Amino acid sequence: MRLPYRLGSQKQLCGIAMLLIAGTLLSVAQTAYQPKFKGDPARSESEANALGYMRTVIRAQQQYYKKNNNKYATSLADLVHTGSFTKRMTQTDRGDYTVGFHSRKDGYELTMTPKQLDAEHRAFYANEDGVMHADETKAADENSPAVK
Repeated sequence: MRLPYRLGSQKQLCGIAMLLIAGTLLSVAQTAYQPKFKGDPARSESEANALGYMRTVIRAQQQYYKKNNNKYATSLADLVHTGSFTKRMTQTDRGDYTVGFHSRKDGYELTMTPKQLDAEHRAFYANEDGVMHADETKAADENSPAVK
């Protein structure tokens, strides 16, 4: 089979391939996070997913509290079918984050710990007050700055 064009030397083909790869990597690296809504506090897709998960758990806990004589769920499994919380959401591995859930006498603690802590993967914390906290240097707790 004969090609309608002439292939260049191996050196030229290697150069073209390197340019294509460099261009692809550059375009991926320059893609900045696009906020999902006005006032979105997330800095990356991973953070947006983690914060969305936390909002869903907090909302489900509030609904559970109202339905169950002012008591919070003692496990993530107890929240299944409450609000939009599904059975799949009981898994604690959430991609770049790991979920921590601990029941307390009169409440709960929810943490989202990144597998790699950096500027685009902050640690998050929330409890029964519904306020989410974030920290970029260590595991977040109730003393960490609130997420705006």
